[in-house]
Amino acid sequence: MNVKTELGEVLFEITRLRDIARVSAVHVASNTEVSLVGPANAPQAALLRAATQKLRYVLAKAGEKAPP
Repeated sequence: MNVKTELGEVLFEITRLRDIARVSAVHVASNTEVSLVGPANAPQAALLRAATQKLRYVLAKAGEKAPP
């Protein structure tokens, strides 16, 4: 799914398998990708929020401009 976030355009993919959910997020402007796993029964909003936070961390570490 394509979502407009405070980081700009981010593509998310959630794959659920048994009791886990794998979330991939790609920051379109920098082509930076992160992934994480969480419980499959977690709300979608919580998974997207966690992926966005991880993406913000990786962008900041790489020196990209990320809003606070």
